[in-house]
Amino acid sequence: MNAMQKLTRDDLYSLEQYSEIRDEFRNQVLSHKRNRRVELGTNAALYFEDRLTMQYQVQEMLRIERIFEASGINDELEAYNPLIPDGSNWKATFMVEFPEVAERRAMLTQLIGIEDKVYMQVQGFDRVFAIADEDLERSNKKKTSAVHFMRFELSAEQVDSLKSGAALTAGIAHENYQVEISPLPENVRQSLIGDLG
Repeated sequence: MNAMQKLTRDDLYSLEQYSEIRDEFRNQVLSHKRNRRVELGTNAALYFEDRLTMQYQVQEMLRIERIFEASGINDELEAYNPLIPDGSNWKATFMVEFPEVAERRAMLTQLIGIEDKVYMQVQGFDRVFAIADEDLERSNKKKTSAVHFMRFELSAEQVDSLKSGAALTAGIAHENYQVEISPLPENVRQSLIGDLG
């Protein structure tokens, strides 16, 4: 099965089936996610999404909301399918993580525009900056959001280079938050290569 294919109703478990396999499925997804999280310093992280992570999101939403009608299921698929990579990109949830509410509030005012300064870089190529929040604006003149959705679009040459063993770097180049993780661990690099056609 192609990792880039969008989810359909046929891919989902019924509420009854899901209740029977939920623990096992959840463990599988959590193990998978360990290879798809990139800590960017102490207060930010990228969570790379794919078909499996989105199936888990949809199944959990259907379970929590007790949705079993076709229209409701289709609404969830429409909401989450755009977060599945298309073969030439990575899609990620970016989170600014400050445990203290007051500190988080203060920092979000200092990090306006951070979502446009997050990048991935294939060894030997220029940085690829995130295309952030295509679904809706999550920042204003006073503060940024703690959560952003991102797409990193790669050229065919970058994909080929990665598949041939090029190192991968991630970072943030914001005036108030600068970090670079280079190279990313091999387990993460391999997992992300799996998203590319």
